[in-house]
Amino acid sequence: MNAAAPTPPALLLIGGGGAMTLSVDVAVQALEQARARGLATAVTNQAATLAATPEVTAAAGSVHAVDFTDPAATAAWATALPAPAPVLAFGVREMAQEAVAATAAALGLPGNPPAAVRRIRTKDACRAALAAAGFRQPAVRLCADEAEARAALAATPGPWVVKPRDGADSAGVRKVTAPEELAAALAALPDPEAPFLVEEFVEGDEYSVEGVFTGGRPRVLAVTAKEKLDPPYFVEIGHTLPAELPAADRTAIEETVVAALTALDLSFGLFHVELWRTADGLVLGEVHARVGGGWIHRMLPHALPGLELYGTVYDDALGRPVTLPAAERAAATRYFAPPPGRVTAVTGWEEVRDHPAVLHAELHVGPGDTVAPHRSGADRVGAVVVGADTPAEARALARRLVDSVRITVEPTGPPAPEVSVTIETRPLTTSFQISHMTIETVDILRLRLLDGDRILGEGEIAADRGYGQDGPAIADEARALALRMAPDCPAAGPDPVAPVRLALEKAAADGVSAPARMLTEMAFLDRAARTAGLPVWRLLGLPEPGPVRLLHTVPIGEPVPLDGRPLKIKLGGPDDERVLRGLLGVDAPLILDANRGWSAADWERLRPLLAALAPAVLEDPVRDPALLPAVRAALPRTAVLLDEGVATPADAETAIRTAGGLNVKPMRFGGILPALAALTSATERGATRMLGCFLEPPRAIAYAAQLAGLSDWSDLDGHFWVSDDPAVPGYTLDSSAPGIPRIHYGDRPAGGAA
Repeated sequence: MNAAAPTPPALLLIGGGGAMTLSVDVAVQALEQARARGLATAVTNQAATLAATPEVTAAAGSVHAVDFTDPAATAAWATALPAPAPVLAFGVREMAQEAVAATAAALGLPGNPPAAVRRIRTKDACRAALAAAGFRQPAVRLCADEAEARAALAATPGPWVVKPRDGADSAGVRKVTAPEELAAALAALPDPEAPFLVEEFVEGDEYSVEGVFTGGRPRVLAVTAKEKLDPPYFVEIGHTLPAELPAADRTAIEETVVAALTALDLSFGLFHVELWRTADGLVLGEVHARVGGGWIHRMLPHALPGLELYGTVYDDALGRPVTLPAAERAAATRYFAPPPGRVTAVTGWEEVRDHPAVLHAELHVGPGDTVAPHRSGADRVGAVVVGADTPAEARALARRLVDSVRITVEPTGPPAPEVSVTIETRPLTTSFQISHMTIETVDILRLRLLDGDRILGEGEIAADRGYGQDGPAIADEARALALRMAPDCPAAGPDPVAPVRLALEKAAADGVSAPARMLTEMAFLDRAARTAGLPVWRLLGLPEPGPVRLLHTVPIGEPVPLDGRPLKIKLGGPDDERVLRGLLGVDAPLILDANRGWSAADWERLRPLLAALAPAVLEDPVRDPALLPAVRAALPRTAVLLDEGVATPADAETAIRTAGGLNVKPMRFGGILPALAALTSATERGATRMLGCFLEPPRAIAYAAQLAGLSDWSDLDGHFWVSDDPAVPGYTLDSSAPGIPRIHYGDRPAGGAA
């Protein structure tokens, strides 16, 4: 994918579509309606999501790997496009709206002010702005920890709602009716380290208002009635539009929403505003600058024949005439909500799918699949969307069709643990430069297996976008994988590791990414080890890890320290010759890592210097594997290792055969179980073994370090850039508590290893 299009298209769809079928459908419709208007199209998205959404990329004129979670970077990329610039910047995903606004502002295109979009995406800030403008809002308090949350509960009568400050799909949203329920609600938050909200629970019928801006003014298309499953969670089970309301109430709702959007300084695109109709009047909920979920984008065009939702936005922005059709029919969505358990049979699905009134239908489970408890929108297993003449008919038909599908489930033994996955973007303590990139931030992902508010097992990794590791995509994969594994991987038994290994091997065969597998493996092995009262290394039958002696990693451009420690020098840049000359006479073992950065010409130019240095290890020296025999012959006292691209047993065998050694990074292999297999094979073949890492948090480093006794070199210092832990020559592992050990420095543990 090119960084810039040679001829930029007229419509730039920022953020493309997410991996869920609904998000893909929305993005494809948005692109098709642009193409129908003669607009060329370009889609930007994270690289992994582009690969996971081929329907979207096929519908676009061009695609570009640009991370929409960085609004400034997206805007900078767009402004660098060659003329003519895009005439429209648009997005259909919630998390992309800030990037859309920033790009539109940078290019001088129609759009919402960036500050207004940031405000509505920060729930407490939006509440404050609406309250200041005179609109009724639930009382809300931003909290940093449990103590502040308990103070919020003490100050108001309750009940309350605990929710993320910024989230979607009702993930982590939970009703709390008494203080003793707070701990479990906090444990279910997607990111337990991030600030969160405690707000007043509003009693009343819930609706959403769908609409479009034309001429800078909000125009209501429909009011949608919502149905939800019983608390404590807030999972929507059905929608009907238009809602059956008295004319006066409908008018009041529409006027209130129009006034609120105007007060919030929104004027472009689509909107989806949530609210409650209470005994005391209307209370506004969350405000979104996008179309609503729940297949509302399919329901609206049926209820308003002739409506092209995204085309209306494009026509208005381009100064073309816009006529909005009136509502003539109705539509409804109903979700399947079978009880949790293992599916044994599904009957009646084909008849529902083929019903003439069905606008869309999907079912994602079949015999053998596991249904998780419904705690957020991500747990839903399918939906049916229907059209009818009236709202009552549509709602009744949707319910009848869903009920006619018999999904039979059986209990799966003891209750499976709850699964919580969180993401935190963390800046590095200092930037890290290697041959082909400079890294500034990583996404810290945590996966917890929970029993209420009790943590049963926990994994933690870092996703590095520079290596194509998409944090949100990995989180989705790991959550889905953990939910599938939970019923089949008991915490205890004669061999609790075997089902984990089998499940992860199947996941690898199914294409689940290595980072998602490692994150899940950590949590399940941690749980099994805690249950057995053992450290993980003992659960796996590994030798007790001794002191971990570290290499001193020196990124490109940093001065070379002379403290006697083995030096791992990052090469592959324009100054390699100067760096190598500076190493002549250094009295320390040298590990040189070119990250496959040298061409044949580079190798010939640098070969005399390398022969004079005689490094202990030369890692990934050349781009062309055919040069490896010559490299090994020229440096007979040097161990040659391969690293980049070594991620499977087959890769490991190739590295052992062609280079005589390999660098095993558990994150790349998908965990310590496959990494252990690669190290064992290398040991049996007499190959040189290095145990490596990416930039990772202390918990992930400690997890990998349990294999240090099986390697010749330990390159396990990636946490020094991610945490406040001190950069030291070595450490030990504290295995005094069961589960994953902690890194231990002298007389104190690592600050971030818990």
